[in-house]
Amino acid sequence: MTVDEIATAGKQGSGKAPPPDDAPHVLVVDDDRRIRELLKRYLSDNGYRVTTAEHAAEARARLEGLSFDLLVLDVMMPGESGLDLTRDLRQKSSIPILMLTARGEAGDRIDGLERGADDYLAKPFEPRELLLRIGTILRRTQAAGARRHDEINLGPCRFNITRGELWNGDTQIRLTTREIQLMRIFAANPGKPLSRLDLCDNEAAERSIDVQINRLRRKLEADPKNPLYLQTVRGEGYALMPD
Repeated sequence: MTVDEIATAGKQGSGKAPPPDDAPHVLVVDDDRRIRELLKRYLSDNGYRVTTAEHAAEARARLEGLSFDLLVLDVMMPGESGLDLTRDLRQKSSIPILMLTARGEAGDRIDGLERGADDYLAKPFEPRELLLRIGTILRRTQAAGARRHDEINLGPCRFNITRGELWNGDTQIRLTTREIQLMRIFAANPGKPLSRLDLCDNEAAERSIDVQINRLRRKLEADPKNPLYLQTVRGEGYALMPD
């Protein structure tokens, strides 16, 4: 993508309404002011909220004060390079990163990916390709986030809330219907002590809770007599303590 191509694409999209407040928020980091502004206009015209930064230090300040869904980062910048910033961010953040660079050699692309970039786009590139890559990254990361939100981890085990499945590594552990119901109640209240009455819908079922908990512990815990994940809270009931 050349400066003229960005400008032309931006003119073609001009006149559109501003992106909504819940649109994905992109941080564009490039030391070329004109490139920054043109990318901001082009991405805004295509439905993204956009903030810009001139260099790595400014990008850090933006990241501390705002929440972003994706980082579009130029590799060649004065001072701290995009590669160095990517490596540092990966130690404390999982924000998706799309790297832009004029260096298109395979070794440079591999270097960026090894430091934690999600994708790598060499200049020049078509404006539409930038949009497609951003969209692909966001769909992939959002799907991964949804999967994580749908599961809770309990040491080597994980419980999928929607499917009602308990797995230990690649092995599925069979749960009864009642055990699935209990796990879903616990999963909706992680770390919160729940009484026997919270865990059932009648007094008759309340009397069987202790038996059900012991059975679940044998499936969840390495040492059911000293549970780490399905704990007894004295005077209150039971609590699920996921990772």
